[in-house]
Amino acid sequence: MLSRRHLRIKVMQAIYAFLQGDNTDLAKGEKELMKGVNKIYDLYIFILLLLPELIEFGKARIDERKQKRIPNPEDLNPNTRFVENPLLAKLSNNNALRREAEVRKLSWADEPELIKKIYNSIVDSEEFAAYMNNEDKSYLVEQKFVQSVFKKYVATEERLHSLFEDKSIYWVDDLEFINSMVVKTLGLLNEQANENTPLLPLLKDDDDRRFMLDLFHKTIIHEKEYDELIKPKLQNWEMERVAMMDVLLMKMAISEFLNFPSVPTKVSMNEYIEISKDYSTPQSKLFINGILDKLLTDFKREDKIQKSGRGLME
Repeated sequence: MLSRRHLRIKVMQAIYAFLQGDNTDLAKGEKELMKGVNKIYDLYIFILLLLPELIEFGKARIDERKQKRIPNPEDLNPNTRFVENPLLAKLSNNNALRREAEVRKLSWADEPELIKKIYNSIVDSEEFAAYMNNEDKSYLVEQKFVQSVFKKYVATEERLHSLFEDKSIYWVDDLEFINSMVVKTLGLLNEQANENTPLLPLLKDDDDRRFMLDLFHKTIIHEKEYDELIKPKLQNWEMERVAMMDVLLMKMAISEFLNFPSVPTKVSMNEYIEISKDYSTPQSKLFINGILDKLLTDFKREDKIQKSGRGLME
């Protein structure tokens, strides 16, 4: 599930695109925001689909060796533990995964060389040899092995990263989070899981969806007003000289201060400072912190901060 920070980043990207494109159609902007968020789920499904593909590749390789003109005993009686891994079998038979893949038109059919490379990196590892010879065949051992090889040989594969970057400019930013979702999914597919076990949802609940859409709308609707709030706090800086991303992050924080009664001001401030570390300049965190702190002091003095709920009264 997407965290609130990830939702903020998706809103930030959508607002940036909206303002850069001189767009005035909020409904269209909202549609693009939701499209961008939905693309994250495409990545989640796409990566999950990769794991059963490794099994199919392994089965095909076993069959090829059996068909050799002079097969050796190992070719005729292979160790099939990996291709029969019960966790990967559950994933392969998962109805939700099959349905989502079909609806989203996702497939690895065009990437046989990449599948082969990842498969070989796994089977050539010492970890794979230890697993294949491990006498403990409990489900937990099978599950832990899949999680481990995913982290070491799938999540870190550079050619995979290049493929994702080609398919979506935002997928590289989303990859670390989605990989953690995949690992969590592999953990949830326990021994009791069956073909109807659900996958993780993208959003936790309707509150997260409303938060995202409200933040998008309110920041854009009031962005000129927020310009006028920020300008007096810039001292010797002209608005045009401030990094556009810094201004955008401050506007989103102001929107949360003034329009989201259930979000503590400290949470909003800390979140945008953290986001600035990845999406703006090295000096941005101090600059944004200083401006927001001055604005927050004014808002409190003018009684503009209205927070409600346990632990939120300022």
